[in-house]
Amino acid sequence: MFYSFLYSLFFTAILLYIYYIYFSAATHALLSPCSKLLPATSWPFGLSCQKLQTRADGPTPSPAAAPDRLPFSRITPEDLSFFRTILPGRAITDPDLLESSNVDWLKSVKGSSEVLLRPQTTEEVSQILKYCNSRNLAVNPQGGNTGLVGGSVPVYDEIVLSTALMNNILTFDSISGILTCQAGCVLENLSLYLEERDYIMPLDLGAKGSCHIGGNVATNAGGLRLLRYGSLHGTVLGLEVVLADGRVLDCLATLRKDNTGYDLKQLFIGSEGTLGIITAVSVLCPRKPKSVNVVFLGCETFEQLLKTFQLSRGMLGEILSAFEFLDSECMRLLNTHLKLLNPISDCPFYVVIETSGSDPTHDGEKLHNFLEEAMTSSLVTDGTVATEDSKIKGLWSMRERVTEALTHEGFTYKYDISLPVERIYQLVTDMREHLQDRAKSVVGYGHVGKTSR
Repeated sequence: MFYSFLYSLFFTAILLYIYYIYFSAATHALLSPCSKLLPATSWPFGLSCQKLQTRADGPTPSPAAAPDRLPFSRITPEDLSFFRTILPGRAITDPDLLESSNVDWLKSVKGSSEVLLRPQTTEEVSQILKYCNSRNLAVNPQGGNTGLVGGSVPVYDEIVLSTALMNNILTFDSISGILTCQAGCVLENLSLYLEERDYIMPLDLGAKGSCHIGGNVATNAGGLRLLRYGSLHGTVLGLEVVLADGRVLDCLATLRKDNTGYDLKQLFIGSEGTLGIITAVSVLCPRKPKSVNVVFLGCETFEQLLKTFQLSRGMLGEILSAFEFLDSECMRLLNTHLKLLNPISDCPFYVVIETSGSDPTHDGEKLHNFLEEAMTSSLVTDGTVATEDSKIKGLWSMRERVTEALTHEGFTYKYDISLPVERIYQLVTDMREHLQDRAKSVVGYGHVGKTSR
């Protein structure tokens, strides 16, 4: 028993040592002051966010918005000379060109970076981070900058390292469906590439036209298809990552089953750039479904919405690929600011359900039976079904463009919450009561399938 304990202690020490060797430098120079300003998001609330203010002797954060700037070095002419040598024409210092990298998508927070670096290869990222680590320069990794919580922009004067030019598809295996690409590939471009080959990405987001796959992995984005295909922890097979001291960690496996040693890539999925910069990704992609249907339904209460979700899981089973909801306040904003018309009668809650399968007749029958049961049991009061691509996109826009509609209301404060699904909307109700007229609007929308436990 005693020797067993010693063996256990020994192997634990070995594991901790390995972690130390790989990651001890990671928090030293990579994201210095850039802890996330706000939590990750799915549930928005109409609150004002204070901007960081600047003055002649350096940036000063507004209270509670950001931590104090840590003692990192300032950029010197010698630093710029080095960056321009390894990135000719891709070390940006023009304030006008830097503006978009310093401001988040919601325009609620603003940094003061004076340098934007745009590497094209893993080797260039490695040289940058090795140099910044030696100089104690803070770095802010940035993908498509589509984040809604301020985490993708600098807090102070960090160097912005953009993956936008790392946008090459490296390989695709049409037999296994495994795609390997650089981290800067735009999600929608990957989707279009795969659809031509009868496959799809397991991830789908409203920001797919701008977001990068590297950023998706770094934030462990769930998206609209999580209900069907699971999280990126399961669909990402391998990663290539550059650590803060410039070392390259090659875990770019293309095997679904790999039992060789520790699964280090899992540490970087959701790490948000704090352990290293993802430079390449291999993803397991599902076949493109031959039959897709989208249903837009109305419910009188959130309880009925949850019962509709339970019914859909039971009756639609394996073809259920998405279950999203939005409330009437979201619908008002969509109509007011984006001129999107409600396709059904007014209801307190709306549901977007997607099914995807391989047999249109089979899928249509299951969907018909589900809708008939939902209507006869008074779980839903109205609805419409779309099977054509244009109509499907129209119904999905009611869910995907809510965030865009919110930007027309002013500053938006958003939360991504983890609660038992039956209690999710109570938070919206409580927030409305708490804020009253101090918020322009408080809305609730999101992935019901992701929050169910």
